[in-house]
Amino acid sequence: MQSVLVVDDEPAVRESLRMLFKRECRVETAEDVESALRAVARAEPDLVLLDVVMPGRSGLELIGELRERGIQTPVIVLTATNTVSVAVEAMKLGAADFVTKPFELEALRLKVRQLLEHRRLAAEVLRLRDEVRERHRFGGMVGRSPIMQDAFRTVERLAQSQVTVLITGESGTGKELAARAIHGESPLAAGPFVAVNCGAIAPNLIESELFGHEKGAFTGANEKRIGRFEKASGGTLFLDEIGDLPAEMQVKLLRALQEREIDRVGSSTPIPVEVRVLTATHRDLEEDVREGRFRADLYYRINVVPMRMPPLRERREDIPLLAEAFLGAGAERIGSGHPPRLSERARAALEEYTWPGNVRELENAIEHGLALSAGGEIDLESLPLAVQRTGQAESLRDEWRQGRLDFDQVVSRFETEILREALERNEWNQTRAADSLGITRRVLKLKMDRFGIESQD
Repeated sequence: MQSVLVVDDEPAVRESLRMLFKRECRVETAEDVESALRAVARAEPDLVLLDVVMPGRSGLELIGELRERGIQTPVIVLTATNTVSVAVEAMKLGAADFVTKPFELEALRLKVRQLLEHRRLAAEVLRLRDEVRERHRFGGMVGRSPIMQDAFRTVERLAQSQVTVLITGESGTGKELAARAIHGESPLAAGPFVAVNCGAIAPNLIESELFGHEKGAFTGANEKRIGRFEKASGGTLFLDEIGDLPAEMQVKLLRALQEREIDRVGSSTPIPVEVRVLTATHRDLEEDVREGRFRADLYYRINVVPMRMPPLRERREDIPLLAEAFLGAGAERIGSGHPPRLSERARAALEEYTWPGNVRELENAIEHGLALSAGGEIDLESLPLAVQRTGQAESLRDEWRQGRLDFDQVVSRFETEILREALERNEWNQTRAADSLGITRRVLKLKMDRFGIESQD
């Protein structure tokens, strides 16, 4: 049953309101702001009926304090002070409605019912949203599309074995998230998860990074170093961008995987390691094997079970869910309370854009929108330029479908946007912009004049 808190210094008013609503909801009463705050601290009500003029602190002060504490309970202000200024002040502070005394009981009952029903529906929406989010999340990955649900099931199956997995996919698809999910669902979850980006380590340092070294093993080795294989013992070692490993290291990695032991640089004493190895790459390793850039025996050793992370363009139905997740995380990180909404134009542009950078690019786009948006909504103009262009192209198509633009107007507007984008990408250097468009600088200048694009030096 929902609850109502009645705050009024007049005992007769408190009792009449308690009697009016006692059959529909739980009713608690308070005679001043302090007792009301204590009641709210015990249990947050679903609605507050609040007098404005009371001994001590006023009802308006109570609204302000509730909002400062992050309590968004709807408030109906009851007052005998029939002035516009009080109503305006109450609404500014966040009151849901305003009723003057003496009030009609049935009219008040209707307002209360409407607000309580709205509160109930909002709570139900939040509950269902949390339930949906939980169903569409797995080990840090987010997705409701069939292809991602298949990925979740694959992770669950792989987690229970100790086989070596090769995770493939374009940059930004979430290959490390998949590896972390496999580790997190596995019997090794209590052990360490150690990630290494093989492409980000200098070739002359990769052996020491993976296997460690003894003191004095080489110039600058002033102390013994424990490598990533040993640090991951009892857990999972994730080798990202394994396709970038130098040929010499491919041989040593193959031996470590086969023998389950390593040699620190500068030592001839093998060290046994118990670690599960997961690998990932955005490269076509089969092609690299054919071209001699990657060892075939290592490829077959790491590719015991392949898993592919799909690009975002293959799972467009996940874009709104991912965007909402990034909005929530971003708002929490910057401490802004409730995350802002996406405008309809912004949402449509996000869903239409091709996302060459995949999920990582979408996350960056949301961060961009959070940084530039004002108020509670992210509009199209707050998103990165590439996404804006997509939204503007979609807007042009809509205007053409609705008959507001003819063919020549659509073409002119679209060509203008393409020219502007080329110029902006090349910092308004007309020669470079023309080269990127495959036209001469003279043609570019003629088009700029035709469409009224002014040069920006």
